[in-house]
Amino acid sequence: MTRPLLIKNGCIIDPSQNIDKKGDLLIKDGMIASLDDKLSQADYDIFDAQGMVVCPGFIDLHCHLREPGYEDKETIASGGKAAAAGGFTTICCMPNTDPPLDDRASIEYVFKTAAKASPVRVLPIGCITRGREGKGLAEMGELADTGVIGYSDDGDSVMDSNLLLKAMRYSLAFGLPLIEHCEDKSLSEGGQINEGITATRLGLQGIPAAAEEVIISRDIALAKESGARLHIAHVSTRGGAELIRRAKEKGIKITAEVTPHHLTLTEEAALGYYTNAKVNPPLRTEGDIKALIEGLKDGTIDAIATDHAPHTENDKRREFALAPFGISGFETALGSLMGLVHDGRIDLNLLISKLTVEPAKIVGKELGTLKVGATADITVFNPDEEWTVDTGKFLSKGKNTPLNGKKLKGRVKAVIAGGKLIYNG
Repeated sequence: MTRPLLIKNGCIIDPSQNIDKKGDLLIKDGMIASLDDKLSQADYDIFDAQGMVVCPGFIDLHCHLREPGYEDKETIASGGKAAAAGGFTTICCMPNTDPPLDDRASIEYVFKTAAKASPVRVLPIGCITRGREGKGLAEMGELADTGVIGYSDDGDSVMDSNLLLKAMRYSLAFGLPLIEHCEDKSLSEGGQINEGITATRLGLQGIPAAAEEVIISRDIALAKESGARLHIAHVSTRGGAELIRRAKEKGIKITAEVTPHHLTLTEEAALGYYTNAKVNPPLRTEGDIKALIEGLKDGTIDAIATDHAPHTENDKRREFALAPFGISGFETALGSLMGLVHDGRIDLNLLISKLTVEPAKIVGKELGTLKVGATADITVFNPDEEWTVDTGKFLSKGKNTPLNGKKLKGRVKAVIAGGKLIYNG
């Protein structure tokens, strides 16, 4: 039996309970046993969190673990370890694998593999359409029974509006959200980065904001028609945020996420034809970043999700037009986001909320909290520790990040999942 663990002297922040105080936290039998200003040390293992933040374990609504089918890019085991190093205790994996996660067997494979190989909780997302081909609906009821937390054809929008409306209506029976990658490929086809001055300077075809906003607008209309829960993945534009804001004002059941890279990097990161900054949706402008941050503050955007998309080095070493889209994001998420806190652009409590209790509401599980009796999923980080990103030390197989060599401020120091210490930095 694991000995009780006492985390002492930390700054405990739990937005689910409006807690922000100096204190101690006791873990027994995998659960949070006590939360107080000062607890007796008794016969416990001790973790001294002096100068550190103690908060609920981070929850990532959107990542790519690549298994089955693309194990050279990532596996459930390597992705789970990288997620733990990034402060995450729960991750939700997208279904664009090979084969896609569109039936009971594929979902059960993810659950069984994760139970054996991943230190963090893995919650799979099932396909909306069979094979992610956009032609016929997947067995949504079977997927729900197997334990998916939502449906998505991520990487593609469901372009057949009638088919998507049917999916939304079916989803009502299961109470699960449809998670839409909003991209009209007739507008984005051939595009490499954001349509704008940087694309012009590089002589690359751009991806217009309209490619995202057209589909967001359509999906909102269908969600209104059906009454279904709609979740917008990786919103990246000012206009997209405004469409979501207006939909919420009308009472439409819509939530949204934004990635760390869309909050912190602009299209200029791709200068020099830097393929590690090639991502879909593309990095946009400072104006878009300001609008997305405002969306976080006013509740338009509910959560921050990494869209962790690992690739091999050879994948990204191609000429820009041939390189795949994607950024490896687990291990740099906190450090890059803490830059917004240190710059005064967002509040620390807001950041933690968007990584914990808010995504937990979307997942629909009792997670993202330090309530006594809850499962002990806890992240401990030093908000002021400076470190330099070194992809050679990544636990993820994917080293593809534009942050390699950059100095960040804010570092994960310990992660506890189900009461077990799974990462100690």
